[in-house]
Amino acid sequence: MASAADQMASSISLSKFAQATDLKKRLWFTIGALIVFRLLSYVPLPGIDPTALSQLSQSTSGGVLDFFNAFSGGSLKRMSLTALGVMPYITASIVIQLATSLSPTLAAIKKEGESGRKRLNQYTRYGTVALTAVQGYFIAVGLETLGANQGVQAVVDPGMMFRVAAVISLIGGTMFLMWIGEQITSRGIGNGMSLIIMAGIVANLPTTLYNLFEGGRSGNLDGFRIVGIIVAVVALVLFICFMERAQRRILIQYPKRQTQRGMQADRSHLPLKINTAGVIPPIFASSLLLMPLTIMQFAGKRVESNSWWSDVILTLNQYLQHGSPVYMLLYGAGIIFFSFFYTAVVFNPEETADNLKRYGGFIPGIRPGKNTEIYFDYVLTRITVIGAGYLAIICLLPEELVSMLQIPFYLGGTSLLIVVNVTMDTVTQIQSHLLAHQYGDLIKKSKLKGGRLR
Repeated sequence: MASAADQMASSISLSKFAQATDLKKRLWFTIGALIVFRLLSYVPLPGIDPTALSQLSQSTSGGVLDFFNAFSGGSLKRMSLTALGVMPYITASIVIQLATSLSPTLAAIKKEGESGRKRLNQYTRYGTVALTAVQGYFIAVGLETLGANQGVQAVVDPGMMFRVAAVISLIGGTMFLMWIGEQITSRGIGNGMSLIIMAGIVANLPTTLYNLFEGGRSGNLDGFRIVGIIVAVVALVLFICFMERAQRRILIQYPKRQTQRGMQADRSHLPLKINTAGVIPPIFASSLLLMPLTIMQFAGKRVESNSWWSDVILTLNQYLQHGSPVYMLLYGAGIIFFSFFYTAVVFNPEETADNLKRYGGFIPGIRPGKNTEIYFDYVLTRITVIGAGYLAIICLLPEELVSMLQIPFYLGGTSLLIVVNVTMDTVTQIQSHLLAHQYGDLIKKSKLKGGRLR
């Protein structure tokens, strides 16, 4: 049965949207910020020859950098100011959250409330700068060595000055994107970081569709296979929407109170999402795998070909390439691990049980306190198993099928999951703003009627 909020949301019309001035300002701000992000992705690093870079990028295609390039919206291939995207920030946030769970000092800071959250965010920013500096230096060195090995001078004036300028530019680009994401979250609609990642993925969608239909026109793909891909993508989107809305509702009962109909007990439901972690596990797992793989891919071109270190790097690159069995195994294990980890971060059974006990609520048949906490942990563990398995299947199965069938379709399960999930979250926030606006109109009307009665 639909709730009152759901029924009210279904009655929202375009006329209500036109009257919501604050919502329109937020939407325009979000669109403008994303346009700035896309424009920055075409601003090259200082000292880069774009013509030579396009020739050099063809020699490094097909590896893990293509996957990284999809998340940055093509910025890495163009070596723009935002080549690293927001991945260093995401990696730094992973490290801080892991450290918060392991370090009592950081755990105490987290419990300080808003001030503690600000301190942890500041630590995340410091970590973002450090990671961007390390990755930016390897990218600058890799551009010089790759160009020398391929006989293409992508860097106009190689040397320490170029490396310093590239590192500073990449740090500035990543920090600016992080600032844009925070501004979207506070002044726009939706989660800023997630929207930036989604915008980078959606930017590659026209190229993906063009390659797909071009394969059909040239005869590399038959019509049935193209129709099958489109049907599979639609079915995958519907399945993602179904699983993201799936909930396990726990009945919560409160003490009886006197009403006009006599003594009645208040009842409500505590909804637990099947996928409590959302899109965080695939993003975390991919970012952790991309950072060492990017360094190894650039470093493998730099060391001497006859050294033992070169053999080690080439072996690791071979076994950890995107789409390889070892990579898929590590990626799936990372998704499952971060599903449980992030669910534990988001939902605390002990805190929830204490809050219910404080306000007199209880689960029918379960004693308040420790038994309620054990029950929450029992239910949450089992639905997280389903959610982690769903995420692993969604992210791994489409990419495995594309690899087996040799289909030039690069919008994999991870990208679809991010796009669908972020879109659903953004639409939900838009509906919340419209509901708030509609409630505001009802309150104004009630005040006017009250004034007339007086």
